[in-house]
This record gives sequence, structure tokens and C-alpha cells, in this order.
Amino acid sequence: MRRIGSAGKVAYPAILGALSLVLVYLASIVPTGNWGLVALAGVLPAAVVVSVGLYTGGLCWLAVSILAFLLIPDKFCVLLYAALFGLYPMVKALIERLRNKPLEYLLKLAFFNASFTLIYVVMQQAVLASLPQALSVVWLLYLAGNVVFLLYDYGFGKLISLYIVRVHRSMR
Repeated sequence: MRRIGSAGKVAYPAILGALSLVLVYLASIVPTGNWGLVALAGVLPAAVVVSVGLYTGGLCWLAVSILAFLLIPDKFCVLLYAALFGLYPMVKALIERLRNKPLEYLLKLAFFNASFTLIYVVMQQAVLASLPQALSVVWLLYLAGNVVFLLYDYGFGKLISLYIVRVHRSMR
């Protein structure tokens, strides 16, 4: 079996970070679907966490976040990535080390609600403008957000498992 060499440990996160940056940029210019593209951009640091490690995944997220803040004019998409979707792979990896499902879900929801509150406070007008009228009630917005986040977490976990089976094992 081949292992990732030291050059690969630098190149792989750099390539995935560049792809994340491109996806965040695309999210800022497409008329619809920007939440989905930013969520997809957040999947790539998870591949770095699995293949290279938590620390390198965090550096990948940080580099993409800084570059996105400097280069991308739509700060709403950048904030979605930096505060929620890009950071979540590292948070998920740390939380799931606890091996206590109820506590894991509680901490994941606490992370989501803290991140969502930050995004909501900073970008209140942009968040409300991008949502249907029924979700302008704040408690309903949080309720729907928590349900969607739990579904996202479940799908994200399955996607990471698929990555481990299909890609990561073949790279090692």
C-alpha cells in the first residue's frame, strides 16, 4: 500500500482548499443555491481531516476563510463557510471522539445554533431576504435550521464514510 508522502500532505490540503475557495466564489455569483454550494465547499476540509489530520484540516479551513474574506466580494457566503460549513468538519471530528450519542447531538446543535446566531446577527438583512416569508419568525427559523442541520449532519457522516471506503483507503 502507498502512503501519502510529505509532499502529498502539503499538496492535498492545498488542492482541496483551492477547490473550496472556488466553490465559495461560485456560491457568491450564482443567483440561487448558494447555501448548497457553500455546504459542498465545507465537505472538502473533511477529506483533509480524514486523510492528513485534524490540525491540517483546521489550517485548510483557516486559509480558505482568510483568502475568501480577502478575495470574494459577497461576505455572506464567506461568513457561511467560515463560521459554519467550513469549520464543521473539525468540530464534528472532535465531538465524535466522545462516543456518547446524546452528548454529541447536544454539542453539535449547540455549535450550529452559536454559528447560526453569529451569521444571523452579522448578516440579518441578507439572511432574512434569502428566506421564504414564513421563516421570518425567528423561533421558526431556528427550529427549521436545527432540523435541516441534523439532516445535513447525518448525510455528512455518510459522505465521510463513503470517502473513507472509496478514496482514503486507496490513497493509503
